[in-house]
Amino acid sequence: MRIKATNMTGIEARFQIDWPGFTLDVDLQLPSRGVTALFGHSGSGKTTLLRCISGLESTTKGRLVVDGDVWQDDKHRIPTHKRPIGYVFQEVNLFNHLSVINNLRYGMQRNGKTQQVSLDQAIMLLGIDHLLDRKPDHLSGGERQRVGIARALAVSPRLLLMDEPLAALDLKRKQEILPYLERLHDELDIPVIYVSHSPDEVARLADQLVVMNEGKVQATGCLADMFARLDLPFLVGENASIVLDAIVGELDKDWHMVRVDFDGGSLWIMDHGLPVGHRVRVGILARDVSLAEQPGVSSIQNILRGQIDAIADDRHPGLMLVRVKVGKTLFLARLTKRAATSLAVVQGQKVWLQVKSVALLQYNLS
Repeated sequence: MRIKATNMTGIEARFQIDWPGFTLDVDLQLPSRGVTALFGHSGSGKTTLLRCISGLESTTKGRLVVDGDVWQDDKHRIPTHKRPIGYVFQEVNLFNHLSVINNLRYGMQRNGKTQQVSLDQAIMLLGIDHLLDRKPDHLSGGERQRVGIARALAVSPRLLLMDEPLAALDLKRKQEILPYLERLHDELDIPVIYVSHSPDEVARLADQLVVMNEGKVQATGCLADMFARLDLPFLVGENASIVLDAIVGELDKDWHMVRVDFDGGSLWIMDHGLPVGHRVRVGILARDVSLAEQPGVSSIQNILRGQIDAIADDRHPGLMLVRVKVGKTLFLARLTKRAATSLAVVQGQKVWLQVKSVALLQYNLS
């Protein structure tokens, strides 16, 4: 029986588990569209939370509401096989005696009357049309994972759960499959909950970030705000970076560069064939941002005026992170404390940011 809580949209997830040596205790309100990343170290509870949402894990206390439909509470619990979810695991368990197309058709047996994603659309999105007649043992690791994702979509889910789908792949296979995951982000209206401990994957794919630590939610918020925080220890050090959404504003075909505009300024990045008006996500590592009192003559093309917003220690005692606000956009710079002292860095100070074009990371085109 379908139980309706309210006319609310979004995902309400409250779960509590008490095991010897581990406790899960979360209370989350997640958006009903886009990609929400569960991020944290191994053992932080990411996969356990995903299993609770899927119904695979029994809980001491649990409540799950998806767009107003109650999937679980103290008196009511929809079993896993009746929940309209797609689940992508680290290791894809395809039926080796079936062809790719028959693996996908097997997944379609769980389809309800509402067709969220057609089989043809899933095949197109994952680029597997040339693999349909093959058996799983004739696929590469990346191809198997793409088939596994297509099979999860073939059940026509209202919610897609992905548990570190790239963890078992080498770097080459990860780079092969990431563009397909970006296509899912851009073209599907199904909410995705994506478990990862990779900052790069999160930066490329996520809209919302949930940071977990020791079974609890340490912080949650939109991706750009979360990456700019200085109080989350896993985002300092070599991983310290910001992510900004921008729009292509100008092409420079002579030099194979494009100007991307954001709230507060613009940056020149390498041209990857994007048209004017196209949305692009750009990642900027803090170690690739320098500060100056005055702009000078140099090879650096991206020079922005900003104001120091916050200062924090980095992991190494000789380093620090400086957050600078440019318009409404927050940047991070990783400096030696010696350099910061020579610049007399203080909160509220006006400074110039310098960012190398070759250092900018281009993510999640849509």
